[in-house]
Amino acid sequence: MDGRATAWTILLIAGILEIVWAAAMKRSQGLTRVCPTAVMVAAMAASVLLLAWSMRVLPLGTDYMVWTGIGALGAFVVGILWFGECVSIVRLVAAALIIIGLALMKFATSV
Repeated sequence: MDGRATAWTILLIAGILEIVWAAAMKRSQGLTRVCPTAVMVAAMAASVLLLAWSMRVLPLGTDYMVWTGIGALGAFVVGILWFGECVSIVRLVAAALIIIGLALMKFATSV
C-alpha cells in the first residue's frame, strides 16, 4: 500500500473514531457517566492523532473535510439507528449532499 492509500485508510479510521466519540458523548449524559466519558476521551484522542498522521500526506482542506464529513454522516446514522432521532426527506437530502461533497473532494484530491 502506498503512502496516499495508507493516509486515506488512516483518515477513514480517524473518521470512524470521531463517530465513536460523538456517540459516547451522547451516552455520557453530559459527561456524568464515567464509562462513556472514558470511551469518548480515548476515541477523541485516537481520532485526532490519526487525523494528524494523515495530514502528513493529504492536503489540510481535504483531510479535515473528509474527517468531519465521516463524523457528521456517521453521527447522523447512529442518531437514527441507536438514539431514535427522526428521519425526514430534508435530513436525508442534506446527508446525500455531504456524501456528494466528500466524493468530489476525494476525486479532486486524486487527480
